[in-house]
Amino acid sequence: MQTNETTPNNETEAQATGDRYQQLQQMVAAMAGDFEKFYKEGNKAAGTRVRLAMQELKNFAQTVRTEVQAMKNSEKA
Repeated sequence: MQTNETTPNNETEAQATGDRYQQLQQMVAAMAGDFEKFYKEGNKAAGTRVRLAMQELKNFAQTVRTEVQAMKNSEKA
């Protein structure tokens, strides 16, 4: 009976995990062009975009860290 009660959470958590991972992959993929322009071509405007994208990635990472911690803490309770 306990397994049935935890299954919806596990499915929801699994979907959230997949969504977050896909978001991460999309964010990194979106930066690729600007990274190349900045590091290979020296395009300073691309460097500004890289810095902005990295800040967004940092904020996203903090959000994921908070979610993970909340999920870990909820399992203990």
